[in-house]
Amino acid sequence: MEILADPWDAELREWALVPLRIALGVIFIDAGLGKWRRGIGGTGEWFSELGIPFPQAQARLVATVELSGGALLVAGLAAHWAAIPLAATMVVAVYVSKFKLGHPFQGGSVQGYELDVILLAAAVAVALGGAGPLSLDAVLS
Repeated sequence: MEILADPWDAELREWALVPLRIALGVIFIDAGLGKWRRGIGGTGEWFSELGIPFPQAQARLVATVELSGGALLVAGLAAHWAAIPLAATMVVAVYVSKFKLGHPFQGGSVQGYELDVILLAAAVAVALGGAGPLSLDAVLS
């Protein structure tokens, strides 16, 4: 019955976070680049409307954290540490979606915040689990 409780050996389990880490990194690179490409000032204005303090500075900080953190995740470099500020940005995103914007968990007429929750969970998983074997972290250690 061990096959039901633990069907994979330890070597295979080391690879579990690799696809999650890479997909998460690509998503955050796209999010950060999008903020810069669409005009970071517009993101700052939106942050201001939400009541976020120092909105223009925060917009630049968030876009930079997403872009650089996403790149670090894709490369698997300092993945534990790169995932922590990304998780923090998603805590804020969930808060904003739920309490400031009043969005439902799953969309409807507006996008829900379910994606924010799964991105938060994925960032926490990478922060706790690391980059895995296909990473610069593994090469450098």
